[in-house]
Amino acid sequence: MFDLPLDLSKARILVTNDDGIHADGIQVLERIARSLSDDVWVVAPEAEQSAASHSLTIHRPLRLRQYAEKRYSVDGTPTDCVLLAVNKIMAEHKPTLVLSGVNQGSNIGEDVTYSGTIAAAMEATLLGVPAIALSQHYERADGPPNWAAAEHWGPEVVRKAVTVPWPRNVLLNVNFPARDPSAVTGIQVVRHGKRKIGDELVERTDPRGRPYVWIGTLRGEADVSPDTDIHVVLSGGIPVTPLFLDLTHVPTLQTLKQAFA
Repeated sequence: MFDLPLDLSKARILVTNDDGIHADGIQVLERIARSLSDDVWVVAPEAEQSAASHSLTIHRPLRLRQYAEKRYSVDGTPTDCVLLAVNKIMAEHKPTLVLSGVNQGSNIGEDVTYSGTIAAAMEATLLGVPAIALSQHYERADGPPNWAAAEHWGPEVVRKAVTVPWPRNVLLNVNFPARDPSAVTGIQVVRHGKRKIGDELVERTDPRGRPYVWIGTLRGEADVSPDTDIHVVLSGGIPVTPLFLDLTHVPTLQTLKQAFA
């Protein structure tokens, strides 16, 4: 088990994201974190790393840039940021909680396998630090996201989440609906559903006459049951989903043992 429950007033919180150090969402998350603790550190990618997944930079050196006390960027992935934060920048006094986000766009269903926001929380979890990923859903046709739901409800979600123990290898995934705070229907703990990004491929020709393919945003939604994160966030609620990093499928493990006996 992680060292939970956690007294947030004494917590050392690391804030990171995948949208980059200058993103609007990380400013929202910093305000959330500072409402919980006076000891907040920020280590985030120098540039946007959306859909970077759990990638680690190993074929070139990484460069750190310090902007202010307790505020850094890394010219790498979200995973790089957490690894350097925990093992270098904050090595003498490691964080007690990692918050990743607030992502511009939801991370629900199969999004979690691509998301750099989730990956940062995964890396923290693997390094032994409890982590929560936070994302703000929005309808892209409506313009930029309204961060009000995340900013208003974020502190409450984090406070409640750390009042109970979680097993190691578990991280929390939180999504805020595209609604004003007063219109949010509540917080629900649910499983994640199924929807697949990349069903729409746009084929065009660049100015030099060369063909290219752009992966679109169309999703085939296969499981939007009431007990899924997809249903909850689209219905105006805040889904909280525990994700488990042990990918072993135990029933198949037993079956395969028989096959290879």
